[in-house]
Amino acid sequence: MSEASERPKKEEEEEEEVTPEPEEDSDNSSGEEAAGNTEMDFLRNLFSSTLGLGSPEKVLDDLTLEGVARYIKSGKCKNIICMVGAGISTSAGIPDFRSPETGLYANLQKYNLPYPEAIFQIDYFKKHPEPFFALARELYPGQFKPTICHYFMKLLKDKGHLRRCYSQNIDTLERVAGLEGEELIEAHGTFFTSHCVSCSKEFNLDWMRDQIFSDDVPRCDGCSSLVKPDIVFFGENLPVRFFTSMKMDFPRCDLLIVMGTSLQVQPFAGLVGRVSKSCPRLLINMEKAGQANPMLGLLGFGGGMDFESDKAYRDVAHISTCDDGCLALAELLGWKEELTELVKKEHGRIDSQYQREKSKVAAANESSASEAPAAKKEE
Repeated sequence: MSEASERPKKEEEEEEEVTPEPEEDSDNSSGEEAAGNTEMDFLRNLFSSTLGLGSPEKVLDDLTLEGVARYIKSGKCKNIICMVGAGISTSAGIPDFRSPETGLYANLQKYNLPYPEAIFQIDYFKKHPEPFFALARELYPGQFKPTICHYFMKLLKDKGHLRRCYSQNIDTLERVAGLEGEELIEAHGTFFTSHCVSCSKEFNLDWMRDQIFSDDVPRCDGCSSLVKPDIVFFGENLPVRFFTSMKMDFPRCDLLIVMGTSLQVQPFAGLVGRVSKSCPRLLINMEKAGQANPMLGLLGFGGGMDFESDKAYRDVAHISTCDDGCLALAELLGWKEELTELVKKEHGRIDSQYQREKSKVAAANESSASEAPAAKKEE
């Protein structure tokens, strides 16, 4: 399950750079601050465009995947940011959200929802948690393996090119592939931890899995209230770390790689406009996304992608599946064999681990079954 928080509230911190701190509840004034920052960005871009100030540097020698590969190989590229959405996990068997026939929203009729998005709406969840947990049983993390795209980002990390991965996904596959801690921003939360909606007691992934697969609605063992995975539902704010990190990361980014996202959900979609004007941006997706509104583009506002106009100078669209695009880029970089070997090795490790866990569960069930008749005999 990916990209659950499709319309979280936009809430930003003050515009000055901030050192990341432990997450805490953001204050009520941050929405007003965000609006103020947006207005200031608009005015800066408008004056810059109108007066012809700050002409951007062209970094890529060609607006193609080959041009991006040459740039990475040049040694000038050490702060790559990856922005990823549900499309990077579809080859793992996890549906995206918006595909007309196969997407998640097109297949929720059996839950009798008032509208598809209600399954991720916080107020609806608190009154009717059953549909969400039924869906979670079908799509629970741990039943899927990371894709070629996930492991391509792991290679970027291992080779010293990756600054951070910003993910809309909640399936934890970035973690499974080896991105964690400082390298990963789970913008829409994660199943990795859960909390009681009343007393805030924390529960881990294994506890939540046991509850979900026992067909019970997870409840706190302290106060009996609902326990919710730490994913961002509609009506909830994004993690504070998302906002503090983006203010430091995007001005330093020297290549933005966007994969598997429609770039329709704010504030995540707006991140493409936060890199410098000279920073190249590569989109690997089944269709073009994030393109600038023509009218706003004339005003120099919005930071949207420009793949085709006469003024295009930094944006590259590679139309393919995310896996195929990453394989193509890996081949141009000379990493294809290394990437395919990494995927094979890691998938083998995950399969072996799954078989060990399955055998352990079977042994425990067999032991319980053999103990039951013995207990009856003693009675």
